[in-house]
Amino acid sequence: MKRLFLIFSFSHLLILSSSAQYLNKAVEIWPKDVPGGGEKKEASWKERPNDGTCFYEVTSPTLEAFVPDSAKSNGKAIIVCPGGAYSMLAYAKEGQEVAQWLQNLGYNAYVLAYRVPNNRLGALQDVQRAIRLVRSKGAQQVGVIGFSAGASLSCRACTRWNEPAYEANKKDKADTLSCRPDFGILIYPAYLDEGPDHTLTPELTVTKDTPPIFVFGTEDDVKYSGPSTPVIMQAMQQAMAPIEVHYLTRGGHGYGMRQGAGLIWPALAEQWLKGLK
Repeated sequence: MKRLFLIFSFSHLLILSSSAQYLNKAVEIWPKDVPGGGEKKEASWKERPNDGTCFYEVTSPTLEAFVPDSAKSNGKAIIVCPGGAYSMLAYAKEGQEVAQWLQNLGYNAYVLAYRVPNNRLGALQDVQRAIRLVRSKGAQQVGVIGFSAGASLSCRACTRWNEPAYEANKKDKADTLSCRPDFGILIYPAYLDEGPDHTLTPELTVTKDTPPIFVFGTEDDVKYSGPSTPVIMQAMQQAMAPIEVHYLTRGGHGYGMRQGAGLIWPALAEQWLKGLK
């Protein structure tokens, strides 16, 4: 396998939103009942020294919008899916900071607080609903970007869009729209190799109609992106679906946009985004 050895400097402006600001700006994605039932309540969160705001229980999924000035907007939208092993959400580091970067590039960015802990079906329902909801706002394209478990969720959105995870409300305009992302960006993806002998996770159905995907992972991330990156690359290539992969020897896991490999992938992803039609 070809490996890339890259040295790149990248700077970005971080303007962190407090949890209070989040609670004021976030919008619930389900207008009435959340699929699967359960009590709706405020997300539980706490500040972690290296990660900022993290959510530990989400029962009422939300979108927090980061909208550029109209003069700078490119008319496209990207939904950001933070990681956290499907047990929590690294909301600041892998959500808000990424959304602010995308906002500065001219994208309408939306951070998705999907259901956790341990609710993969609920998370898939949430991202499908979020894509439809953002599309209903008139975006020319709607993509997804995710980190670790959020990258797993983004990949599930890209490969399971023709299998609705919830019963659409025909009276809801958003639910009449497609939940297929126009593209996906997977940063240190996890859980893509849950098939026998670390083959492709069975639920991921890759075809020629799978949207373009960008992947960034490292070989030394032995539990997550190390095995997941080559697996999704092979599946996309076999299906003749467009994919760009950057697979470094070292970088680890969970760096967001802050250090090491986290200073490399944003510029590569930005160039890839510019090349999309």
